[in-house]
Amino acid sequence: MTVDLQDASGATVTGALSPSNLRYQTLITIPDLTATPSVPDYLHQQVSVSGTALATDPRYPNTSTPAADVPVDIETGRGRVPATTTADGRFTAAFVPTRTSIDLTAAPEASSTYPGAIDLLTPKQHLHTTQAPVRFTASTHALNLKQGTTGTVTGRAEIQTTSGWQPLPHTSIGLFGTTSTGSDVVAGQTTTDNNGAYTLHVSSDNAAPTAQLMVGTTDMPFQQFATEPFSLHVAYTTHIETSAQLNDDSSLHVSGYVYYEDARAHWPAKPTVTLQYSKDGKSGWKNATTIPVKIRYNKPQFEEVFARTFTTPNTNAYWRAQFNGNPDLATSTTKPVHMVRYATRITGFHASPDPVRKNQPIRFAGTLQYKNGTTWKPLSDESPALYFRPRGSSTYHFVADLGTDKHGHIIGMVTAKQDGTWAVAFDRQTGSRYLKSARVTDYVDVR
Repeated sequence: MTVDLQDASGATVTGALSPSNLRYQTLITIPDLTATPSVPDYLHQQVSVSGTALATDPRYPNTSTPAADVPVDIETGRGRVPATTTADGRFTAAFVPTRTSIDLTAAPEASSTYPGAIDLLTPKQHLHTTQAPVRFTASTHALNLKQGTTGTVTGRAEIQTTSGWQPLPHTSIGLFGTTSTGSDVVAGQTTTDNNGAYTLHVSSDNAAPTAQLMVGTTDMPFQQFATEPFSLHVAYTTHIETSAQLNDDSSLHVSGYVYYEDARAHWPAKPTVTLQYSKDGKSGWKNATTIPVKIRYNKPQFEEVFARTFTTPNTNAYWRAQFNGNPDLATSTTKPVHMVRYATRITGFHASPDPVRKNQPIRFAGTLQYKNGTTWKPLSDESPALYFRPRGSSTYHFVADLGTDKHGHIIGMVTAKQDGTWAVAFDRQTGSRYLKSARVTDYVDVR
């Protein structure tokens, strides 16, 4: 090959000879890259890519032949698909788009059949998918959960196609929200089944006051996404402890404390605890009194106290304390405690003989009883107290403890000293069982 040259000044050189031998290189091109369908949709997701690889010898530029056994690299926008040409130079491959918009290209690759060939990339072909409308149902659009529990939302998702609305299977559905501090959370996620149905379990661990149910995602190539507003509220766990004492005068003294642990919780304006009682500790609970909780710290894990003493409506019952929760704090209840103190009385009390001689014995009679339900029963082996008020005095003085036999009959005597009134009362606390009785009296004349 000889070359004629001319520089900028007009000087020329003719018949210049190349110092090296020049080589001819075959060109491999794909002039007919085709994608079918050109606009894939939900019912036609798979795209078939085909074309023909042609080999062109530069010495014969107007003559091209099919290039066989040439590897072809197809770029789908997010991943590559390989193919190999057949004897007629044809190749075919298929893929499913993962994006809504794709720049499709194909390039022949080096092969032993055409060593040293120049492989030319095809021009880009722009593909875009059709996103079909989506809709879904939800069994509820609001959940109020206690901390540590799980709620359930059920429903069915559908997609609109040229055949009408049909079930949308194998599609994610989730509850996405924003916490009160502005953090994004996923409060629950699942996938629709073959019939488009779903069951979404929503945990209370991630409270999202502002949330939405969403079917699909924003970048799905063949379907739109659908959303519905949703409200998720969590009542945080509270803890309550209490102690109680039933007194002789049938007054019940109760004290205790309440606290919560989660920093996202807050005390209501006027928190209260309700005391309740029941005959069997299982059912039929009745409210006895409501006690305010005194807020001193207003912080997580700090105990806030309550206390009250009041006359009980029942001295043989099971008792429990219940913190009256609000939307932010869950109700909590103590275990039932059986509190028993039976009413007592003394019947048939009298002192004899009357009159009695001075320094002679006075014996006392009567029966000490306690009330079990609606029945009065004898109270044995107990110690009713004996008091004496001399004639003309307004004050009783303790004298001694009397006793009772197995029938509850009073046992005891004293020596007569002066005129006056004798009184007996069961007024000592004996364990946790009995309430004190009223005094019964009898006047004795001493001569």
